Amino acid sequence: MQWEVVIGLEIHTQLATQSKIFSGSATTFGSAPNTQASLVDLGMPGVLPVLNQEAVRMAVMFGLAIDAQIGQQNVFARKNYFYPDLPKGYQISQMDHPIVGKGHLDITLEDGTTKRIGVTRAHLEEDAGKSLHEDFQGFSGIDLNRAGTPLLEIVSEPDMRSAKEAVAYVKAIHALVRYLGICDGNMAEGSLRCDCNVSIRPKGQAEFGTRCEIKNVNSFRFIERAINSEVQRQIELIEDGGKVIQETRLYDPNKDETRSMRSKEEANDYRYFPDPDLLPVVIEDSFLDSVRASLPELPPQKRERFQSQYGLSAYDATVLASSREQADYFEQVAVLGGDAKLAANWVMVELGSLLNKQGLDIEQSPVSAEQLGGMLQRIRDNTISGKIAKVVFEAMANGEGSADQIIENRGLKQVTDTGAIEQVLDEVLAANAEQVEQYRAADEAKRGKMFGFFVGQAMKASKGKANPQQVNELLKRKLEG
Repeated sequence: MQWEVVIGLEIHTQLATQSKIFSGSATTFGSAPNTQASLVDLGMPGVLPVLNQEAVRMAVMFGLAIDAQIGQQNVFARKNYFYPDLPKGYQISQMDHPIVGKGHLDITLEDGTTKRIGVTRAHLEEDAGKSLHEDFQGFSGIDLNRAGTPLLEIVSEPDMRSAKEAVAYVKAIHALVRYLGICDGNMAEGSLRCDCNVSIRPKGQAEFGTRCEIKNVNSFRFIERAINSEVQRQIELIEDGGKVIQETRLYDPNKDETRSMRSKEEANDYRYFPDPDLLPVVIEDSFLDSVRASLPELPPQKRERFQSQYGLSAYDATVLASSREQADYFEQVAVLGGDAKLAANWVMVELGSLLNKQGLDIEQSPVSAEQLGGMLQRIRDNTISGKIAKVVFEAMANGEGSADQIIENRGLKQVTDTGAIEQVLDEVLAANAEQVEQYRAADEAKRGKMFGFFVGQAMKASKGKANPQQVNELLKRKLEG
């Protein structure tokens, strides 16, 4: 039987506010356990939550960026459940009236096509604390630093049909929240976590199958692997005569499998009701207008501008606009270097390879945009060749200074003096007289292959410093003369 995969995602985005959503406690990552939990976060009797306006502003920014309806009157509710790291015995969240309603996000697939993924809603809520099991023999430690941290939970429609589409969607959300500056996107620190709802159905069937939720997956690679593993499990289960049970599961990356965590609760199990301590949030038109005016250029707009302004291909524009930091770096290099296509190649290929090798993000690049732009100027004015530029780039990465300093200190200036190049060529041709005769006696097809030999010898003799274009022109003239 042919199966179709149906995937919907819930992405928990930690908002980059300085303080928590309902208290003044700090949200800094990595502080000593329980040093950033106030009486409000601990749910002590008599304390009252006060809403952080910045969290509201960030949620509205996201809603406007995905062309969503903004709930101009949204309500906070209590989601009741008992767990050791939930000190109040309930989580403040939003149920019936979320701040962000229906919207959409376009994703780019591997074949270059675009697919629109619906966003059902995005709502504000507070994070819970964290249970620690590693350092306590037979016990669990509770760290409440994270309790009360503002989250925006982004719920998609079940519009994805493969693990790769799901990863493309998460990457698009990740890029968008970083462009907006509302989340640092650090998945290793839990700033962006994903719950994957996965089901299968026979191809052509309209009704959805029974779904399972894979909880708290925190890397793009694991999202793809977890979904593929769960799909395989469900197919094998059904084909063996079993039935999929709706439940919450965890992904074990070491075993590459999902395992049951608990049966899936329905919304009524949480006994949602409006929080009596928090009034409805009323968002006025003037607030919406001010947030709309503050929106930065977003990835789709940046991609289109890179193509129209710099003449880049759709693929290059998509890669370079994939993060705000990379897009800004490229633009600096393009402006300083004076050649956008050359800048795109160096940023994507040489710089990309260097960063991958060293496991760095572009913000940590050992070669600054100013340095790379300066080097491209020297390629364009023929001070150095493309081949020598790779030596200069490596030296810049090793901290040897600007391109000009390296060219000067290492004596890498390209030879463009025609007389000097001709002298090198004469020596090469004299040393290879037999090959010269063979070249002159050969037909056009063979000459093409033999010509590369002479170019290689000339560049070797000049230690790579001769201008390749001049070498080609002068060499052709001498061989055919």
